[in-house]
Amino acid sequence: MDSAHQVAADLREPARRLREQIPGVLDGYRAMHHAAFAEGELPVKVKELIALAIAATRECDGCVASHGRGAARAGATEREVAEAMGVVISMNGGPGTVWGPRALAAFVEYASEA
Repeated sequence: MDSAHQVAADLREPARRLREQIPGVLDGYRAMHHAAFAEGELPVKVKELIALAIAATRECDGCVASHGRGAARAGATEREVAEAMGVVISMNGGPGTVWGPRALAAFVEYASEA
């Protein structure tokens, strides 16, 4: 997998083009995302850790990059991400042993910038 920054960069132009074609769909998704990730009973950091675990489970490189960055911005620690990836491995077996480290690497890449 490319670095998290490279994955995000590779998706930027195709996402822009798609947004031009279906702005209503992506505006709706953006609104739902903001609502789901708002501070609430669960802190944003916990929501980002959940999302990062799901991203690794779904083997989605763009999602791993996005939520690795989100977890770093929300103040997650490397240890918290590592424990979340332990759950990914427990729930997914072998694929978790591949995507868990990828998710941790994406988090570390963004956390090192903070």
